Amino acid sequence: MRLEVQPSLKAGSIGFTDSLAIGLNATSPAYSLAAVLGPIVVLVGVYAPGVLLASFVPMLLIASAFYYLNRVDQDCGTTFSWVTRAMGPWFGWMGGWAIAMTGVLVVGSLAEVGVRFTLLMFGRDEWASSQAVVLPLTIGLVVLMTWLCVRGTESSARLQKVLSLAQVAALLIFATVALYLGLSGQGAPDAPAPSLDWLNPFGAGGAALTAGLLLGVFAYWGWESAVNLNEETKDSQDTPGRAAIVSTLLLLVTYVGTAIAVICYAGPSFLEANAGEEEQVFAVLADQAMGGWSWIVLLAVATSAIASTQTTIIPASRTALSMARRGALPPVFGRISSRHRTPSVSSWAVAAIATTWYVVLSLISQNALYDSLTALSLLIAFYYALTGLSCAIYYRRHLLSSVKSFLLIGVGPVVGAILLAWLLVMSIIDMSDPANAYGGEAWFGLGPPLVIGIVLFGLGVVFTVASRISGSKYWSERPGVVPNSALARHEERA
Repeated sequence: MRLEVQPSLKAGSIGFTDSLAIGLNATSPAYSLAAVLGPIVVLVGVYAPGVLLASFVPMLLIASAFYYLNRVDQDCGTTFSWVTRAMGPWFGWMGGWAIAMTGVLVVGSLAEVGVRFTLLMFGRDEWASSQAVVLPLTIGLVVLMTWLCVRGTESSARLQKVLSLAQVAALLIFATVALYLGLSGQGAPDAPAPSLDWLNPFGAGGAALTAGLLLGVFAYWGWESAVNLNEETKDSQDTPGRAAIVSTLLLLVTYVGTAIAVICYAGPSFLEANAGEEEQVFAVLADQAMGGWSWIVLLAVATSAIASTQTTIIPASRTALSMARRGALPPVFGRISSRHRTPSVSSWAVAAIATTWYVVLSLISQNALYDSLTALSLLIAFYYALTGLSCAIYYRRHLLSSVKSFLLIGVGPVVGAILLAWLLVMSIIDMSDPANAYGGEAWFGLGPPLVIGIVLFGLGVVFTVASRISGSKYWSERPGVVPNSALARHEERA
């Protein structure tokens, strides 16, 4: 009898620039900035660039954790695998669950933004406001992006590079025009002149900073998609981690620079008045600042959302694959296409669940859909904090080997985890008040985003217990430390 050999992911299929493009696009820079800039200005005024700068700090610290954990364990499950090795299967399973659920919550909404802004770009405003048109097109876009993910990592990476170039170029043009108009006095009457003081995150006070940081973390979230492709990346020990760190640095420059330009041109009053419109703010500003060339900014937001639709499927599908290989999920999720060498079953499963979630909430109300996106911050802060802690715990016997190890592998990731844990608590407090929800209504006396978060975490616990009862091999794993052999290879390459 001939044994069937299970195919593996295609090693070495993408390089640094591919990985970097995927890490950048996973954050959906143009869409994310358009969505959060107005609400941040409502909270802190002209100090919005400073809040975006402060939000970058925990992201960089957690990116350091991703870099060093990837050096000793190139598993596409990333947080799931690392937390399991450092803190045991219970924490590992919940970390993997959180990553998978972020994809479920956001994929449909990203695709919808991509569809709406594409229609706006072609002058089909009436179609963009029609759910009967947008809903089926959104479903179709999710299917198309999932098909591209399954078809091959190389083709996905090529598309991501094109989309990355398009949105970065469009954002750069928009920011340059807005800054020029603002500095030349052609902006809003109340638009202030740029000042270094705008970079002070404490300018508006501590309470406002806390709320602003919650929005800033959402804007930066997603860069770790580059690391989820570690098994398919050339020089898998170094390239994914470097791409993650570089992508966070590029995001910092993009976000702070664009925020300064927009405030200089439009002024805080306009952004505050239109904060509820979220990404539509950029469409309005583009029309005012660029006239007939406003399609450039619409292109930026459209390509940003479309690219992120695809890259958000990557971490969820790779995490499910990793969990299935270890026995934490049913084996079917671990199937890899023998033709394309990609996790076909888990990719389509993520897409199907995410599409169902999007369609159901869209039919209920747009407020319910927006509230589900707000709940994202709970999941993001949770699994990022777990990753930071697991880095220090997994390396615990080696932290005192050098000052560099102590600071970059121990102190930095732990501080990042503490900051994110604090933001998690602040998120819970903020979401408990129904007045802070989009519709201002209460579910069971709490804000809908918090209820959604509690339900998702509760489901995670139920499935964790069910997996434990199944008695799979995964639950026999025990926490450990970085093996000396792995550390030796790490230091040899450093």
